Amino acid sequence: MRLIGGAAIDKHRNPLPPETVAACMDSEAVFLGAVGGPKWSDPHAMLRPEKGLLELRSVLGVYANLRPVQVLDELIDASPLKREYLTGVDLIVVRELTGGIYFGKKTRDETVASDLCIYHTHEIERIVRVAARLAGERRNKLCSIDKANILETSRLWRDVTDRILEREFPELETETLLVDAAAMHLLSRPGDFDVIVTENMFGDILTDEASMLAGSLGMLPSASLGDSTRGLYEPIHGSAPDIAGRDIANPCGAIASAAMLLRHSLGLDDEATAVEKAIRAAIAGGARTADIVAEGDIAVSTTEMTDRIVAGLT
Repeated sequence: MRLIGGAAIDKHRNPLPPETVAACMDSEAVFLGAVGGPKWSDPHAMLRPEKGLLELRSVLGVYANLRPVQVLDELIDASPLKREYLTGVDLIVVRELTGGIYFGKKTRDETVASDLCIYHTHEIERIVRVAARLAGERRNKLCSIDKANILETSRLWRDVTDRILEREFPELETETLLVDAAAMHLLSRPGDFDVIVTENMFGDILTDEASMLAGSLGMLPSASLGDSTRGLYEPIHGSAPDIAGRDIANPCGAIASAAMLLRHSLGLDDEATAVEKAIRAAIAGGARTADIVAEGDIAVSTTEMTDRIVAGLT
């Protein structure tokens, strides 16, 4: 275990200390906990926990963030959406992770601020290929999301995406949506999506929205991958300081992220599938943390939910 984010700032005055980087580079995979909290939330602070996470992604070269969203039948009533929209929803968002506005040059004075958004052709090519290959392993449907009516980066994104898909993946059924339309369609026709590919900021926002399909942010895992098998794994939720220490957080997203680690970095597909089945079995058996309870359900603790999942593996 190594420090990152707020804890690393407190001890080392650095959100990503060199010893953490060295340990990650010497590992087959990295499992990440949440990096922030109200103690370090000052937007004017020079040292912020999120900087450690962004730097770690860059150092590891993990440019493809895979965020699966699967709606379990037992949790349909935990979602605020109508039941008829949710049956059979099984999609995955492939988010470009190391380019775009999050990594661009930032400036600010007392009256003006700027964040530079930059994308290079090679960054778009590689993420589109990742998404297209994944679509070929699923239902052969790929949707690219941009804002090409306004942004030059999105116009480049669309041109490169269209070229790659036409030349290299003509067998795929493809769709292109503007991000504002995609946000609407993600809630009005989520079952139509298979694989979605998009840039860094759009992917960040849309996957938080998509968590409502599954019932809770606490249900969703993620894997950040690059050109090697070493990946970075984390649930998509943050630190949730309002419930810290109360034993009520949903562990499913974190445990499902561990399953993705087993599959993508360690090549243990059977073991990954067993963990995923154990999560589904615990939920099918009635286990619900507070974020996914429906009317008539009784919430269990983080510990009890974890114990039930572990019991499903033995």
